[in-house]
Amino acid sequence: MPRGDGRLTHDLDPQSPGPQDACGVFGVWAPGEEVAKLTYFGLYALQHRGQEAAGIAVSDGSSVVVYKDLGLVSQVFDEPTLGSLRGHIAVGHARYSTTGASTWENAQPTFRTTGAGTGLALCHNGNLVNTAELASAAADEGVAGAFVATNDSDLVTSLIAAKPDMSVEAAAMEVLPRLRGAFSFTFMDEDTLYAARDPQGVRPLVLGRLERGWVVASETAALDICGASFVREVEPGELIAIDEDGLRSQHFAVADPKGCVFEYVYLARPDTTISGRGVHAARVEIGRRLAKEHPVEADLVIPVPESGTPAAVGYAEASGIPYGLGLVKNSYVGRTFIQPSQTIRQLGIRLKLNPLRDVIRGKRLVVVDDSIVRGNTQRALIRMLREAGALEVHVRIASPPVKWPCFYGIDFASRAELVANGLDVDGVRASINADSLGYVSEQGLIAATEQPANRLCTACFTGEYPIALGQPEVLGKHLLEGIGRRALTEDASAVTGWTGQQAGSPMVPGGADDALSRP
Repeated sequence: MPRGDGRLTHDLDPQSPGPQDACGVFGVWAPGEEVAKLTYFGLYALQHRGQEAAGIAVSDGSSVVVYKDLGLVSQVFDEPTLGSLRGHIAVGHARYSTTGASTWENAQPTFRTTGAGTGLALCHNGNLVNTAELASAAADEGVAGAFVATNDSDLVTSLIAAKPDMSVEAAAMEVLPRLRGAFSFTFMDEDTLYAARDPQGVRPLVLGRLERGWVVASETAALDICGASFVREVEPGELIAIDEDGLRSQHFAVADPKGCVFEYVYLARPDTTISGRGVHAARVEIGRRLAKEHPVEADLVIPVPESGTPAAVGYAEASGIPYGLGLVKNSYVGRTFIQPSQTIRQLGIRLKLNPLRDVIRGKRLVVVDDSIVRGNTQRALIRMLREAGALEVHVRIASPPVKWPCFYGIDFASRAELVANGLDVDGVRASINADSLGYVSEQGLIAATEQPANRLCTACFTGEYPIALGQPEVLGKHLLEGIGRRALTEDASAVTGWTGQQAGSPMVPGGADDALSRP
């Protein structure tokens, strides 16, 4: 039976995907537990972070076994498969492709046999920015099997495995400082579970305690589902190792925290906690600040479900305008591998959302959403609301305008496709045909997270990238597939302090000049 491709998942309009999530990683060391099932449910809790592929690796102390495939966690694994994955250590991954195409070879965990003859399985959330540099070095060093797959995670696995005279732990301490970009890793050999996080801590990674073991996961919600208690976050620049001797920690780099602010806006589950701040509470506070920054006279506040719901609650609370459900979301159609007919495809957004006409008719609406990327979804949504009888549609967005691509693990549209890159706020308003448009300010968003501004990455809003990037030619998603690849020279090394002004040029011109004329 063919498996779902997962590509329609969160997207209200399949032809206009929103920001695709980073991946989800999980790891467990727990003798006496069914670690494959714990990992399955951990990945189930992290499914929102990646829907293209899933995989689990287990070890019973003598060998590492990996099972992975394209599709959702529930499609890839069944009871017999999980029953065959026996051991006391496991790592798991739910993938959205940020480097490398969506192919079986690029599914994770990645696997290598080390120079010492042991197995090594690795899961990665994030995206490296010096992949080309590492690939060039791997080729020069003759690293075996470095290019079996075409993603940065597989390359890292090869580099760690290629140290015949070192333990995995020692090899990791040598390789990790060479990596630049965003990475939260869970990896394992036959005896030990490892977790590591980049010095900026761009992507989340947390440590939890089981009665008979330890868990590491991308989000606290994954700890909750398997009954683990939250201990702490894995620190930026830290490598953790867990084996029969317990947990040990060492740092491979000095911490310089720059957590992704978009986790609070959209990526993380609302029931997750990041840096001590509950995501749901942060989103409600964003909505309150939106109401104060962009008030409007209206009859009803409605969310674009589900990502706009907490902010809509906050907006209604602060504005005094009643909150209501104006749009019903079909949660089940997005996973289909059946291509819709032309008639249904023309309905577009109605595959996912349908208006409650009795609620909407004759009302002035405030519609709250998490972000605007291309604007196509909002344009179709507003058209649908007007057809359902809305008198006015005032759009409020729970993030500042997204103007810059992310190189750290979120697959936004290219800069040329980002509608806010080429148009001012009124231009975007006209493009989507809203009566008014208001974005929360950067200061309001940061205040809602309760994190210091200097500990957050806001590059997708500001173009100020906290981790130095390479030249545009060596930053592509399909870099290792030879698309846009070129020989590395000294001129192609990282440009320290590069702000990303080149992100839309010369290869991709910036701007969304046709936004007003698009249907």
